[in-house]
Amino acid sequence: MRLKTTILQIAMFVFTSATFAQTQTPDARTVSPGPYSVTVESYRTLPAHTAYHPSDLNAWGGSKRLPIVSWGNGACARNGMAFAAFLTQIASHGYLAIAVGPKVVPPGPAPEPTIDDQLLLDAIDWAGRQNRDLSSPFFNKIDTTKTAVMGQSCGGLQALAVSNDPRITTTVVWNSGALPAGSTSPALKQSAGNKNSLNLLHGPVAYFIGGPSDVAYPNAEDDFARITKVPVFKANLNVGHGGTYRQPGGGWFGEVAVAWLDYQLKGNADAAKWFVGSDCRLCKEPVWSVEKKGMQ
Repeated sequence: MRLKTTILQIAMFVFTSATFAQTQTPDARTVSPGPYSVTVESYRTLPAHTAYHPSDLNAWGGSKRLPIVSWGNGACARNGMAFAAFLTQIASHGYLAIAVGPKVVPPGPAPEPTIDDQLLLDAIDWAGRQNRDLSSPFFNKIDTTKTAVMGQSCGGLQALAVSNDPRITTTVVWNSGALPAGSTSPALKQSAGNKNSLNLLHGPVAYFIGGPSDVAYPNAEDDFARITKVPVFKANLNVGHGGTYRQPGGGWFGEVAVAWLDYQLKGNADAAKWFVGSDCRLCKEPVWSVEKKGMQ
């Protein structure tokens, strides 16, 4: 049984993007885009990442600014387009979402899967510089006080690993969970995202998992049990490890991501209703299973 668990943990983090399957379910959900058209670009000043943001930056500034979402891909991939539908949905609601990996992946064999937690912080550092740079189209248009780190599968490990950074407002873990001590997953060779990371969380955290068939399910369940110092929300949708990211608008996961970000980073009262109270919107959805601690 222990060998089987270890194999599953390794598989969770070393699948290539080509084998990262999308799960289709009877409850597939088409989600309409937000009010803003979106630009997707790898900027010269941040070539190892891909930024998703509203195209008309002139509409932003003053009290209307873009919160930051730093994203780590599943499958250990450095491919900024791997979760394009999902991240475009987020950006269309008024966010600067930055994914690890360039928009155009260089031709040739894919490099060995690697994780570098610092890449998530590099994205946040870049956003801060752009907000201060008079020559940048993002000058004074980014809310650097509102930042989320998120990631799917091994990207979730990255998010947990950097969540002790004081700039992080909230952490969102998708189809992932910290690996236990003694794990032999290659993800741990470069990522510090382990059970010790849970003790360093300082802001609200949410887990969105694909149900018992998700290879990350047991690790996420264990994380939820261990987290006691910060509010934690956990919701399961029985779609497996592939999630709904590639459905239109990111499907259920895209809709829930925007709601959590609007709640945590924009203080939106309507968005909070998805998560707050025993009769929360997600609590009443029959396809979701919800648990929470340290929050209403």
